[in-house]
Amino acid sequence: MPAPEFLLYVDSKYSSPYAMSAFVCLHEKELPFDLLTIDLGGGDNHAPVFTQTSLTSRVPTLVHDDFSVSESSAIAEYLEDLYPAPGYKAVYPHDIRARARARQIQAWLRSDLTPIRNERTSRGIFFTRTDQPLSDDGRAAAEKLFRVATALLPEGAQNLFGEWSIVDVDLAFMINRLAMNGDEVPPRLAAYSASQWQRASVQLWVKQARDA
Repeated sequence: MPAPEFLLYVDSKYSSPYAMSAFVCLHEKELPFDLLTIDLGGGDNHAPVFTQTSLTSRVPTLVHDDFSVSESSAIAEYLEDLYPAPGYKAVYPHDIRARARARQIQAWLRSDLTPIRNERTSRGIFFTRTDQPLSDDGRAAAEKLFRVATALLPEGAQNLFGEWSIVDVDLAFMINRLAMNGDEVPPRLAAYSASQWQRASVQLWVKQARDA
């Protein structure tokens, strides 16, 4: 195997959906990389050794030679431009409009649906569920998520845009915040997110050793 060309910083709990997204992109493109963890709870992301590497002191951060970039969607786009199809697996749709829609959904998942992120944290996926019911705002956000996801996912399809893309993983993570906590999720969306969760690159992340 060639020597790692990239270094990826992720959270030490391996629970960040954004770190998972960058991790999956690297694996899907079969790009060798080293993985380093940052203890966010301990504030290690603000230590000089990391702030000198990561402009915004956030994970994930990808280091490539003398260049570093954070934010998972920026990392995915950088890798897609650097190693495009057909030589490497595409992580975004080829069609211009589908690619624009994919990037729209990524931005939306990161900027909207805040009550879901607050009330159904990633701890419920990787550690312990909560028995607290969703608030009114949480239920409204869930209904919005279900409406948008149902409109995007063609009937009987396994992926949003025909071929798999990184947006499938991002959307599945948001749905699984609810599904894996035991909240009611439309069966078609529950099946879709469960299928995405079994993807080999995703399972590599899921099976990382975690301290409770």
